[in-house]
Amino acid sequence: MINSLKPNQLYHSCDLGQLLFETTADLDPLAETIGQQRVLESIQFGVGMHHEGYNLYVMGSAGLGRHTVVRRELETQAESAAVPCDWCYIANFQNHHKPCVLQLPAGVGRKLQRDMGQLVDDIFNAVQAAFHSGEYRRRAQEINDEFKALEDEMTEALGKKAKLRGIALRHTSTGYTLAPRKDGAILNADEFKTLPEEEQEKIESEIAVIKEELKSSMTQLPIWQQKMRKQFKELDEEVTSVTVSQLIAELELAYLKVPGVPDYLAAVKQDVIENMEQFREQESDEEKPHLNPSAEFSRYHINILVDNAEVQGAPIVYEDSPTYQNLIGRVEHMARFGTLLTDFTMIKPGALHRANGGYLVLDAEQVLANPFAWDGLKRALSAREIRIEPIERRLSLVSTISLEPQTIPIDLKVVMIGSRLLYYMLKAYDPEFSLLFKVAADFAEDMPREKQNDQLYARLIGTLQQREALRGITPEGVACMIEESARRAENGEKLSLHMGSLTDLMKEADYWANKADHEYIGREDVQAAVKAQVRRVDQLREQLHEEILSGTLLISTEGVQLAQVNALSVIQMGDHMFGVPARVSATARMGAGQVIDIEREVEQAGTLHSKGVLILSSYLASRYAKHQPLSVSASLVFEQTYGAIEGDSASAAELCALLSALGDLPIKQSLAITGSINQHGEMQAIGGVCEKIEGFFDICDKRGLTGKEGVIIPLANVKDLMLRHRVIEAVEQGKFSIYAVTHVEQAMELLTNKIAGTPNADGLYPLDSINGHIQLRLAEWTALRLQYAGQQGQEDEAE
Repeated sequence: MINSLKPNQLYHSCDLGQLLFETTADLDPLAETIGQQRVLESIQFGVGMHHEGYNLYVMGSAGLGRHTVVRRELETQAESAAVPCDWCYIANFQNHHKPCVLQLPAGVGRKLQRDMGQLVDDIFNAVQAAFHSGEYRRRAQEINDEFKALEDEMTEALGKKAKLRGIALRHTSTGYTLAPRKDGAILNADEFKTLPEEEQEKIESEIAVIKEELKSSMTQLPIWQQKMRKQFKELDEEVTSVTVSQLIAELELAYLKVPGVPDYLAAVKQDVIENMEQFREQESDEEKPHLNPSAEFSRYHINILVDNAEVQGAPIVYEDSPTYQNLIGRVEHMARFGTLLTDFTMIKPGALHRANGGYLVLDAEQVLANPFAWDGLKRALSAREIRIEPIERRLSLVSTISLEPQTIPIDLKVVMIGSRLLYYMLKAYDPEFSLLFKVAADFAEDMPREKQNDQLYARLIGTLQQREALRGITPEGVACMIEESARRAENGEKLSLHMGSLTDLMKEADYWANKADHEYIGREDVQAAVKAQVRRVDQLREQLHEEILSGTLLISTEGVQLAQVNALSVIQMGDHMFGVPARVSATARMGAGQVIDIEREVEQAGTLHSKGVLILSSYLASRYAKHQPLSVSASLVFEQTYGAIEGDSASAAELCALLSALGDLPIKQSLAITGSINQHGEMQAIGGVCEKIEGFFDICDKRGLTGKEGVIIPLANVKDLMLRHRVIEAVEQGKFSIYAVTHVEQAMELLTNKIAGTPNADGLYPLDSINGHIQLRLAEWTALRLQYAGQQGQEDEAE
């Protein structure tokens, strides 16, 4: 005789005696994460390993507090770490499309940027003043006078020669001209024509001679002008060099011990000297009288890519939109006069730049969902440097000249947070993943429910309550939350560690407490929150139950039926799960030992369900066909199901229906059964046991409980029971029963009110037992089959 479970076996209550506080407001907040010691050890190991490839992949389901725990642990490690350097891009004066990188101590980049801006302004003003100084004008005049004297000397000598030949050398605005002279007077064209022809020819020949000498002398002018320009350039460079040197000297002294800066300042000095014309051009540009020189000379700017001036410890960067550009960085462009222009000041950092020297936290699903982001991240981690490269160039889609910034070396830890499925898929299909993410941190879904853990979980609830600034929670309210956590863990001996759902429950309980004008959150407020959560998503369950109660879906809860069993299924809708009974029926006839699963034949069943049917076929053969053929053909089906069926939790119900058909054993319709079986008929644990029991109970309750209704479950699921109080009350009143069995024969005994039977020495079962009925029927079918086979053989011989 199998007894039903006691009410205290249906619900693992929290011991209020362990909750020694008035409200959670009196509890000390937890300083560490509970139930995740394995994860904490993994994170500490990954952060402490300074070798290449020891990045972390944090896995677990959503709601476990992965981001919170990771952030807190990284902050603990980052506090004692050194502040990383500033990273800046500066102009490459030798190759403008390849900007150089400058690594500076934290905070120095901002100071250097400010100093360079001031230096540009100072140079601009100083150069303008220097070129307007009296000294510069005097020396420039000396150069002019020197070359003017050479020109005058040349023209004077040539003029004397021309005068001796009766030719006048005239200097006009367009150059030098030659004219005939007579009696000291210059002749015009008309006067020249009045002269005798012989005299005209003589004068023209003299002019030709002087013209050749003039032409010969004029060849010296470009040489003199070139020498003059060279002297002016040397003067300008000298003045600019003296001016700039005086201004840069102070900066050179200030940054003498900062690597890279003295060389940069020297390059700036040389570039200013070589391009001093641009500073002088500003003074004559009437269209820009109020121009800011700093805006014009952007090549002397400092583009601070990463500024760690205000960072304490190592940086922790969480990139919620990990696109390729947001990770690697980008080069922006500016439209001007229909053309896209860019320079090194338009280089923008990515998350890898900002996290350099610290920690970068990414969502794995987001990284893989963005094109090229995963490849870009792997490339940077493998090369240990960041190369800012446009996607179109990487794909060879464009061949235009653009910037090629110098690469930046990286030293950081990347923490990717994602699901377990994604982790194992990456391990299987991406060979680089194992080389780059060598540390896995696996979040636990639950923790053992022990007395000390109940108190610890209460402190966790108190910590969350204080952090969210909610009402204090009474011990009764905390106990209710602990019990609900055990139900969500689907194990009365464990507590769920899904912080997201726990926090939501607390917030909603606070809402109902406020609505009821309660000072503290009590058990009734928590129960109201749970009830409201279910009601918001419970419409489908109600509709299915209405279909059953109206007779559209055929489910019997009274009487007996042959080869018909009430199985229990569970439907998962997002994070909401509910149970619904389903009718399983079977037929059996003489045959060759084949069991047909109709769902499998029409490809409606999943692999696990098909596996369960094959296992029960094996059980039949093992139990009843050791000494004779299994002369049966049978079929099984879930009635009125129109979608996919998966799982093996109905294999016990299917076997019971089949055994009923084989032995002509009527089945009680007031009982439902759930559980999977192995080849030996042993009942195995299944999931969703509470929802399945409650689903059948709701149907029976609405039809009216008579005390005959009940559910059969595997004994292994008793520890998982956290049933709603309405079910427990019905059990206490004897209106509903729950049976836990270890073997399918025990379930058949409950369903048929017959004993399973024990075989005698000859392997025969008592005729009035379950196994006896089945054994007899199979023996009859075997005899008939053999008889038919013999007759068929005789007929074949006669032919």
